[in-house]
Amino acid sequence: MHIHILGICGTFMGGLAVLARNAGHTVTGCDAGVYPPMSTQLEAQGIKLIEGWGVEQLDLKPDLFVVGNVVTRGNPLMEEILNRGLPYTSGPQWLGEHVLNGKWVLAVAGTHGKTTTSSMLTWLLEDAGMNPGFLIGGVPLNFGVSARLTDSSFFVIEADEYDTAFFDKRSKFVHYRPRTAVLNNLEFDHADIFADLAAIETQFHHLVRTVPGIGRVVSNGREAALDRVLTRGCWSEVERFGVDGGWQALPAEDGVAIDERFAVYHNGERVGVVDWQVQGEHNRMNAIAAIAAARHIGVPPAQAAKSLSTFRNVKRRMEVRGSVDGVTVYDDFAHHPTAIQTTVAGLRTRIGRDVNGKHARILAVLEPRSNTMKLGVMKAQLPASLVDADLVFGYGASAGKDALGWNLAEALAPMGDKAQAFNDIDTLVKSVVAAARPGDQVLVMSNGGFGGVHQKLLDALSARPTAQARGVA
Repeated sequence: MHIHILGICGTFMGGLAVLARNAGHTVTGCDAGVYPPMSTQLEAQGIKLIEGWGVEQLDLKPDLFVVGNVVTRGNPLMEEILNRGLPYTSGPQWLGEHVLNGKWVLAVAGTHGKTTTSSMLTWLLEDAGMNPGFLIGGVPLNFGVSARLTDSSFFVIEADEYDTAFFDKRSKFVHYRPRTAVLNNLEFDHADIFADLAAIETQFHHLVRTVPGIGRVVSNGREAALDRVLTRGCWSEVERFGVDGGWQALPAEDGVAIDERFAVYHNGERVGVVDWQVQGEHNRMNAIAAIAAARHIGVPPAQAAKSLSTFRNVKRRMEVRGSVDGVTVYDDFAHHPTAIQTTVAGLRTRIGRDVNGKHARILAVLEPRSNTMKLGVMKAQLPASLVDADLVFGYGASAGKDALGWNLAEALAPMGDKAQAFNDIDTLVKSVVAAARPGDQVLVMSNGGFGGVHQKLLDALSARPTAQARGVA
């Protein structure tokens, strides 16, 4: 089959393209932004890419057009497909019918932690010799790719609640039909398509309705919203994590930091110990959810806990991009206030104090770029989410399609002199570099490329005099 993918350079659609190519299909695609690294990754797979939405692409005569949710009515290529009555489907539906059909699907859903938990779960299965296929909205460092197809019966997928396509407003995950479903957490997000939290809960209820009776739902027991979802109807076994009587992450022994070593308990019984380098309460919750899901397909919890010691996390999750003159620059995907707060707090726990016993500073560099953040729905939550940072440098473009529809400086005003807002990346970089001193941790948070700000910071730090030359102790 020859499929032509509209919107191929998105994380999900790019991963789908790789899976389709691996399955033996002829794959071509187009997008408004065909550029590295996704373009080079796809071209290396033998996938022809076309820039833009020109109707001449119909001359390729594919058997089927697979449409990403970036495509809207008015798109010239899509309009011509509709006018000619040519066959088309959505990415999630094609995936469900041609890749996931017949597999034991393990789907990880939730507002936060989907990518990390999916990556953990995939690694637990891989380390157990199960050779799982997967499609994840990030790049697990243990694998170096975001998607792969194998002959295994098991497939792990990051289950996104965003809508499927312009002609299918259901969440993507209703097409996946998992036998094991992880519900990590649930709060309001995607204000561009959901009116309120109740609307998202309805979509999660639809997901739960697709899990078979022999399946299992692994749910965060601390989330009232997920309890409401399950109360609306659940026909599968349910295991909860994060609460007494379910799966828990507890101190392994006195005097040992729980961020470095923790014990896994199930129904009050200690079933494993995790030694690792991944910090934060949120990641411990991700870990026990992954262990619980892996147990459903036969991975013993003790073995899964041991496997996490070699889990290498995910690209753009507290990823160190470089260190210059004692200043470390991190890249993180955090873009929702809850994720921002969790990320900053996790770094604060990790760094503690410097070698002189002084308070190690966090310089948070933030781009509110997601559709929800652009709408300003959560702007009032930003100051509280950044409370653990010492200085905050926010970027809100004043012009262009990525412009914020609200004033970032006003939103950060409750933080006083601790926070600044910028409309120009180069000016932001100069301000960060001027403020940075040895021992500082510069935490860059965005769900986009942020104009290459990470490398600009490292280059500017390299160009300034050393701490010794500046007379800085």
